[in-house]
Amino acid sequence: MGLVDCSAGIIAEFNPLHRGHEALIRAARESGAAHIAVVMSGDFVQRGEPALLSKWERAETALRCGADVVVELPLPWAMAGAERFALGGVFLLAQLGCQRLCFGSECGDAGALERLAELLLSPAFSAQVKAEVSRGITFAAAREDAVRILAGEEAAALLQSPNNTLGVEYLKAARTLGVPLEPFTISRVGAGHHDAEPAGGIMSATALRGRIVRGENWEPYVPEQAVPVLRRALAAGICPAEVSRMERAILARLRTLGPEELARLPDVSEGLENRLFSAIRRAGTLSELYALLKTKRYPLARLRRLVLSAFLGVTAQDGEGLPPYVRPLGLREEGVPFLREAKRTGNVPVLSHSSEFLHLDKKGRNMIELEGKGSDLHALFLPAPTPCGRNLSHGMVRLHP
Repeated sequence: MGLVDCSAGIIAEFNPLHRGHEALIRAARESGAAHIAVVMSGDFVQRGEPALLSKWERAETALRCGADVVVELPLPWAMAGAERFALGGVFLLAQLGCQRLCFGSECGDAGALERLAELLLSPAFSAQVKAEVSRGITFAAAREDAVRILAGEEAAALLQSPNNTLGVEYLKAARTLGVPLEPFTISRVGAGHHDAEPAGGIMSATALRGRIVRGENWEPYVPEQAVPVLRRALAAGICPAEVSRMERAILARLRTLGPEELARLPDVSEGLENRLFSAIRRAGTLSELYALLKTKRYPLARLRRLVLSAFLGVTAQDGEGLPPYVRPLGLREEGVPFLREAKRTGNVPVLSHSSEFLHLDKKGRNMIELEGKGSDLHALFLPAPTPCGRNLSHGMVRLHP
């Protein structure tokens, strides 16, 4: 029997928030969650792209659709691989005092995902995956092969689906951090992760972004409460962010970087900086750059994250350890207990007001500066760029009853 009247947490990008996300929030409530906290990526997302609209508008959609508080997953964790993304998100949910972790998965079986998470943290798995990687395949393929050898085909098949994989990383992070989060998962409903067409009235975030960018009808696939926020952003020219608007600027920045600077980027290893430097010197477009770089070992999402990290000035050092603060982006009255709990028992400061930025340690101040730079650059991906400084000047989004 699961916990009732508990505090639940969701880790998300909401890029944008769609009916599948709405179903997860509703299921979390029905599972006994009295309060729901969301840890959400800021202005840039895991696929190595700017978020369709800013973190402030996306936080508002989350509040309107049932979240009680939305806190920011800082840039080095938001734009990282699944393991670091999950670690940052779970840590922040723990700071907020969440008792349950809610997520969607293709299998809908929390027990199976927990058993897989336990296996992936075992010494036997570490030894087996090293043996598989030595064959020259991608880490993802090596991990799946190692699970197949140790636990069978059914367990390995779980890693073939993106939401299962992310769910396993959440559960690994909870074990690594020693956080007693009860897992709760629902089967992914509607369209698949990369499906171009809707299913059951639900469209994938990828297809939905495409519709919004092309000016096609998107409203039936967004929760009714979120529609006015997107309409307002589109009318104001602060949506949708598109990489194409900044392609030359990104390439210009890359051409100023040498191998030593490229080596400091997140997830650069095995001499990838030299391959990256060579490709940058030859490419005239981002598509050409990715074509020169992409191999079985370096999937496209990882390469996009590398390129955007170089553009934004994110280094491997920035993402070391855990997020240095809890920064609420949006709040309803029902979410106040989360912030009280974080201030009472958490390990990092809570930044409810901009004045609290002044009391941060060096890592915290550097992170705020990095987020500010990212926010200012995100504005240039928009149809009507906003002025600099929005990261500090924009107050927390508040929704009142």
